[in-house]
Amino acid sequence: MRTVLAAALLGLAAAASTLWAYQAHLIFEPDRRLHASPADFPFPVRDVSVPVQSPGRAPQRLQGWWLPSRDPSARIVLYLHGNDGNLSTSVREVAPLRELGYSVFMIDYRGYGASEGGFPSEKSVYEDAEAAWSYLVRGDVRPREIYIYGHSLGGAIAIELARRHPEAAGLVVESSFTSIYDMAMLDKRYAWLPVRQFLTHRFESLSKVPELRLPVLYLHGTADEIVPAAMGRRLFEASGGEKRFVALEGGRHDHDATRGAALTAALRDFIR
Repeated sequence: MRTVLAAALLGLAAAASTLWAYQAHLIFEPDRRLHASPADFPFPVRDVSVPVQSPGRAPQRLQGWWLPSRDPSARIVLYLHGNDGNLSTSVREVAPLRELGYSVFMIDYRGYGASEGGFPSEKSVYEDAEAAWSYLVRGDVRPREIYIYGHSLGGAIAIELARRHPEAAGLVVESSFTSIYDMAMLDKRYAWLPVRQFLTHRFESLSKVPELRLPVLYLHGTADEIVPAAMGRRLFEASGGEKRFVALEGGRHDHDATRGAALTAALRDFIR
């Protein structure tokens, strides 16, 4: 009996150690290969280099894409993509914003696409979003002209950025989650592990949204197969300030035809 118990404890310790060591690779799925270049699109896309620096480290560069509106006075959306892919695979996600006539600024976090840096972390992606914000406001752009938009993991990054910058025009959180711990608990494989104690990448959005002091639009597909729509609802209910929740009937986690018209209408009404 002692031998069985000791073996079980050793197995648990080994599994927990593996989780601690490799958790970033379970959260982030960066793609280093760009599947398109700015010249491949039938609309203007400009390559932008954004400086970013972590404390105590040498400066690095992020790759950004600027999708300008035909209207020079159009509102600007800072778009933060999810945990996988890169800029080239995220352009389709901003199609509703382009079609509504807004200018869009997108970045790849360090470790993604052509952005410099090693494998991403919660700390580094927050720094990257802050660098993108600083790049915009150092130019000719006023904070009240910028909407922050995050999809999935990008939603958690956007919440942190908006918490720091209540002077932004507004925040859009699409298909995002309450915390990494809550997401892990959806997987039965982790239910018996001390996940909370070993997490170093937490993305605890639910505890942050009460601090928000700017208008927020929460969007979530009712058929989301990755992040339950109930999580989007919980973020909305806990959120501070002016807020709105739009359920995208039949919508899945990523953009598809089932959510197109409803999503576009919600964005148009919110930003207008």
